[in-house]
Formats: sequence, C-alpha cells, structure tokens
Amino acid sequence: MFALMPGMSTGEPGFGAKLISVFRDPAKGGRSAHRGIVTLFEEETGAVVCVADAHEITRIRTACASAVATDALARTKTTSLAVFGCGTQAESHLLALPLVRDFKRIVVWGRSPAVTEAFAERMAAETGLNIRTELNAETAAQADVICTVTGAAEPVLLRGWVQPGTHINAVGSSHVGPVEIDPQLVADSDYFVEYRPSALAAAAEFLRAKELGLIDDGHIRAEIGEVLNGSAEGRTGPDQITLYKSLGHIVQDLAAARYLHDRACASS
Repeated sequence: MFALMPGMSTGEPGFGAKLISVFRDPAKGGRSAHRGIVTLFEEETGAVVCVADAHEITRIRTACASAVATDALARTKTTSLAVFGCGTQAESHLLALPLVRDFKRIVVWGRSPAVTEAFAERMAAETGLNIRTELNAETAAQADVICTVTGAAEPVLLRGWVQPGTHINAVGSSHVGPVEIDPQLVADSDYFVEYRPSALAAAAEFLRAKELGLIDDGHIRAEIGEVLNGSAEGRTGPDQITLYKSLGHIVQDLAAARYLHDRACASS
C-alpha cells in the first residue's frame, strides 16, 4: 500500500502530511512494514517545521490514542489487560496502556506459541510488569481491557468470549478487508471512532457487520474527541461493552511530530 495522509489543525500543531508505504516482506525480519515520513508545516508562514520518521510516529501515536480512549471509556476499576498480537503495536500498547490503568494481570495472545512466549518474556523484563502468555484466545479474552493489534484477516476475538463491561481497542485492521473482531461483537458494543468519515469508509469490522445487516451507520456512538470535550457521552454503565476503532488520523501524526520537535528543540 502507498498512501498520502494530508491534514491540518487550527493553531498548533499546524498542517502537514504523512507519506507512507506498507510492504510485507517476511524475508527481511525485523524491518518495519510501515516506512515513510511525516512532514509538519508552520500554519502562519508555511515553513517546514520538521520531518519525522513515519514508523516511529505511527508506533507512538497509535498506542497513545488507544490509551486515551481506554482512559475515557474503560471502567475506572480495571485490573486486567489482554493484548492480541506480538508485533510493534503490541509492544507500544504494553508501554502505553499501563499509564492510564493499574493492571494487576496482563496477558499476551499470539498464533505462534514460541514467538508469543519470547515476546511476553522480553516485555516483562523491559517494563517490570507481570506479563504472561495465554495461548487460548478465549481465555485471554477474559479481561477488563482488550487490545487487538494483529495482522489477522479473519476475527481473532469473538462475541461469546467477551464479558459485560469490557473495553476493546480494535487496532490491527486499518483498511477495508481484514477483520479482527467478530461482527456480532461490533453490533453488541457501544462503538466509538476517531473520525466518522474515515470509519464509514475503511473500518473493516464495522463494514462487515453493516453488510450482514447487523448495524447501520447510526451505530457509531461518537467520535472519541466528542467524548473528550464533553459533547458526547462515553461509558454510561458498568456492563456495557465499549469498542474504540483505531484507523489513525493525520492530526495524531502532526501532534506527535510537534511534540517530538518541541522536545528536541528544548534539549538542544
């Protein structure tokens, strides 16, 4: 995939674009699938403020957005986290989510037992958190917060596994086609997005549930920004299942680039 994501925000961070390629090449292990740049321009003069690595920006801002959504939508008293996936986003989510909730139990599920175990051990050592492997996906799903950050083409998280009151961050699928989440789970959840037009065009799990006649466009409860600014309600009860669909938005990239640039200037 080759994509150009332009956008702007009034005032800071300014305007700009992400230019990115997504290539899967298993023969070159360790190489990021996402490669490109984020260019940030100054709003008043049009000057280039900075050029940043798109992989690092995407890695950081995606997990931070999930953490913000979790803080806004998950129950206050949550003690368990499940991460489905063992890649770059699984790593960044394990760093970000514990900043907004005090998880006593963290489990990681992946399709390869050996890879999953090695990943869990590495992240436990890096973070000092109690992170362990759970090879049964249904058992892993018994958590207060679930993050799906896989490359799965078909659902890895099913409705029957998810308990009342769970919050889910669906992150892995960012275009039409691959789905990580069971359509019935989408239908039974209170569904929140970053930006309605993007979700209606590219949120694969939402579109599949819509094709099956389980939901319509009105199923989107709100954009997460509307919850944050108080113009829309988030969680309204302890038993509802909340689902935040992450597709990524250019304003997140620009805000991350501005933050990193400001930090670099402050330390120079």
